[in-house]
Amino acid sequence: MSSAATRRATYADVLTAPERVVAEVVGGVLHTSPRPGPRHAVAASSLGSDLHGAFHRGRGGPGGWIILFEPELHLGAQPDIVVPDVAGWRRERMSDVPDEPYFTLTPDWACEVLSPATEAFDRGDKMNLYAREGLANLWLVAPRTRTLEAYRLRDLRWERLGAWSDEAVVRVEPFEAMEIRLEDLWRV
Repeated sequence: MSSAATRRATYADVLTAPERVVAEVVGGVLHTSPRPGPRHAVAASSLGSDLHGAFHRGRGGPGGWIILFEPELHLGAQPDIVVPDVAGWRRERMSDVPDEPYFTLTPDWACEVLSPATEAFDRGDKMNLYAREGLANLWLVAPRTRTLEAYRLRDLRWERLGAWSDEAVVRVEPFEAMEIRLEDLWRV
């Protein structure tokens, strides 16, 4: 076996990845996927905008969060490097953003928007990493099937809170203070 085959991927591999891909490292393995497509971008932007206004800015909602699009996370001792589509930290845990170009504090909530190129990774290695690192809530949004799945971490295992689809109007932990109209995630 060659040394190249056994070498662990590092942050240097993320930094030298082509510009048109999202590069992540989990368990020493480099994962690359194409930049988000239009439906993916619409869903992430719509959801993130609604949550940012209500929970980050406190406009029409309770505030108390820092909500960010595609933050780069360096988690664990290796570290593992992932980029959720949208993530949020409660302000009592992170009152300001760090000066580094990435975050080392696990978010309180993350959302992965699923696509054919990322679904297996998002549901597998990334969900396992998020559980290991103590992410409290995870949402999976699937524009192709027009669904939202929500999970809560309990005893380092994911507990599914529910799944909703199409034009449902939902209140979902940890953002149950606000109604989310799923149809807004699927249309421009």
